[in-house]
Amino acid sequence: MLINFDEHSKKLNDFRQGKVPEALKLGNKEFDSHFRFVHGNMNFLLGHNNVGKTHFTFYLMLLYSLKHKIRWLVFSSENEPYSLIKKLVEYIEGKPINKIEEKDYDKSLKFVFDHFKFIDCNKNYTYKQLLALAKSIKDAWNYHALLIDPINSLRKNIKMGSNAYEHSYEQLTDIRIFCKENNLTTWICCHAVTEALRKKHTPNHEFGGQPIPPSIGDAEGGAVNANRADDFLIIHRYIYSPNSWMYTRLYVAKVKMQELGYKPTSYESPLMFKSILNNVGFELGGINFVTYRSKKQSRLKI
Repeated sequence: MLINFDEHSKKLNDFRQGKVPEALKLGNKEFDSHFRFVHGNMNFLLGHNNVGKTHFTFYLMLLYSLKHKIRWLVFSSENEPYSLIKKLVEYIEGKPINKIEEKDYDKSLKFVFDHFKFIDCNKNYTYKQLLALAKSIKDAWNYHALLIDPINSLRKNIKMGSNAYEHSYEQLTDIRIFCKENNLTTWICCHAVTEALRKKHTPNHEFGGQPIPPSIGDAEGGAVNANRADDFLIIHRYIYSPNSWMYTRLYVAKVKMQELGYKPTSYESPLMFKSILNNVGFELGGINFVTYRSKKQSRLKI
């Protein structure tokens, strides 16, 4: 089958006239310069185990829900849904859940239920089963984005005569097609390979002896992840450093369409998010993106 020339000709004319696809901003120049939400993109988020990758990812997801009313379908097989819902409510209210007044709790919980739906992960899905379920849910609930956390928890159904690389390539190709056909953004969390944890800073480094941030090639599944991704994010935290454990470093390692107005960070200058007391949010450059305890509702501060 050949491409529809008229369709692609229209896209070229749109670019000539400055009509690029919409890339949603949060309103913070430092952040928006390096990452934006693009409908239909397939993005990867990579990090070592136990650096807070999932909780930080949910913080970013929430920001786009507050700012742009993005609705998320969540497949998160390594976390109980109630623990993630708890964290979202705490991010909205800016305080531990046992410190939130009843009326504020009810309002925030409703916001979470309106913008986040969770797939029951008690079943061991293949990626094809997950996509079929995601499609059936979309027919009933018009969500904008799918989170798969982590992708390696999906049951592999490797065909006779093929290998893990071929399976990963086919899997990601099908997910990418699913994104484009349904105009869905998909965020895919993946673990770094064990070997990456053995790569440590030299003893004379500020973080001597601690694992260095993983690189794109350190993702389980290898380079195929980076090849198929639109944007690729790396999340890292020096959890054994008494002065830096509270900082989550966000490296934007790949931006496929830089003509949309954002570009990768440098290795030397990641986005530095500082955890707020009691782990109820993050600050970037001293700015907490969420305004808490508004008389009407929580919203973005920026």
